[in-house]
Amino acid sequence: MEDNPVIALFLVLGIMIIASRIGGTLARRFRQPRVLGELIVGILLGPTMLDLLHLNLFDLKQAQLSETIHQLAELGVLLLMFKVGLDVHLKELAKVGNVAAVAGLVGAILPVLMTLPLAMVFGERWQPALLAGVVLSATSVSISAQVLLEIGVLRTKEGNALLAAALVDDIAAILLVSLAIPITSGGQIHAAELAEIVLRMALYLVGAFTVAWFSIPRLINWLNQWPDIKASYGIPAIALVLALFFGWSAAYLGGVASITGAFIAGLGLSRAHESVKRQIDVATTNIAYAFLVPVFFISVGLQTDLSTFPLSALPFAILLLIVAVASKVLGCGVGANLTGFTRQESLRLGVCMVSRGEVGLIIASLGLSSGVFIADDPLFASLFLVIILTTVMTPPLVRRSFHESAPVREVNRNYVQTGSPDYRPD
Repeated sequence: MEDNPVIALFLVLGIMIIASRIGGTLARRFRQPRVLGELIVGILLGPTMLDLLHLNLFDLKQAQLSETIHQLAELGVLLLMFKVGLDVHLKELAKVGNVAAVAGLVGAILPVLMTLPLAMVFGERWQPALLAGVVLSATSVSISAQVLLEIGVLRTKEGNALLAAALVDDIAAILLVSLAIPITSGGQIHAAELAEIVLRMALYLVGAFTVAWFSIPRLINWLNQWPDIKASYGIPAIALVLALFFGWSAAYLGGVASITGAFIAGLGLSRAHESVKRQIDVATTNIAYAFLVPVFFISVGLQTDLSTFPLSALPFAILLLIVAVASKVLGCGVGANLTGFTRQESLRLGVCMVSRGEVGLIIASLGLSSGVFIADDPLFASLFLVIILTTVMTPPLVRRSFHESAPVREVNRNYVQTGSPDYRPD
C-alpha cells in the first residue's frame, strides 16, 4: 500500500490545500488578495525552501506526483477561466473591442522589441534572445482575473478590457511562438504554413464563438426543463463537460490555449436563464475554489527553485524584470490610451497584463525542450525568475491600481464578512 503513489498524492494535496487557505487568510489580514498568499506559500513549499515533493516521505514517487499535480493545476486554471467567462457579457466586451485589439497587439509585440536588444547586449545569441522576448509577450490573465474577481471590479470598463485584450494577446503570443520556435531552433517556416496557422485560429475562434453564443444557451435552457436532469446535478455536470470540451477543442482543433476555449464556453453559458446560470456558478465555484484553483496557484511555486539562481545573473535579471513590467504597462497602456481610455484606465489595464504566470512558463519550457534555451544558462534562469516575480507582484499591483475605487472597498468588506471568492456587484 505504501508504494501506491495515489496514497502519497492524498497527503500532498491535503498539505497544498490547507497551506493555500492559510496563505490566503494571511494575505487578507494584510489587505492583499488571497492569490498572493497562495503563490508565496507555493514558493515556500517548493524547492526554494521545503522542497515538498522531494521529501523522503515521497521517495520514488516525485515524478508521478509532479505530473498529477500539473494535470490538476491545468484543470484548475481551466475552471477559473470558465468561471471568468461565466461572469462577463459579450455586449460589455464589445464596448471595449477597439481598445482590446490595439492594447493586446502592442502589449504582445513591445516585449519582443525591448527584450531582444537587452539580451544581446548581455552576450546572448539572437535566437534565444528573440524567444525570450516571445516568452515575455505572453500574459497570464488568470492571475489578474482572479484578483479582479476578489476585489469586485471584473465587470468594470478595465476588467472587460483585460479579458478582451487577453484574448488578442493570447492569439498573438501563440502566433509568435509558432513562428519563433522553428526559426530559432534552426527550422524554417513557409508562407503557406503561416497562412494555415492563422486560418486555423480564425476558423476555430469564429466557429467557437458562434456555437457558444447561439447554441449553448438554448441547449442548457432546454435541458433545464427536464426534471430528472435538474434533480441530479445534471446542469452543472453538462456545463463542466462543455468547459472541458471547449478546452480540448481550442488546443486540438484551433491551436490556441485551452483556457481560451473554456473562457468561450463560459461566455456562452452567461446568456442562459438566471436560475440556470446560478446552478452552474455555485457548482463551479465550489469545485474550483475549494480544490483545483488552490492546487494551480501552489503548483507555480512547486516549480520554482530560487535557491540555485546564479548571483552573476542578477543585474541582467533586474533589467529584464524592468523590461517585462514596462513593456506591458507601456504597450497595453499606450494602446488603450490611443483608443479612448483615460490615463488612469490605461494604467490599470497595463498593470493587469503584467503577469506571465503559467503561460510564460509553458512557452519557456517549449524553448527548453526545443534546445533554444539551456537550463543552466543565465538567460533561462533570469527569465524563469522574471516569470515568477511578475506573477507574484501582479496581485498587489492590481489591487493598488484600483485602490481609489469605491466598489473595491465595498466588495472587500463583503469578502471579509463572507469569505467567498465570488462577488455580486449589484
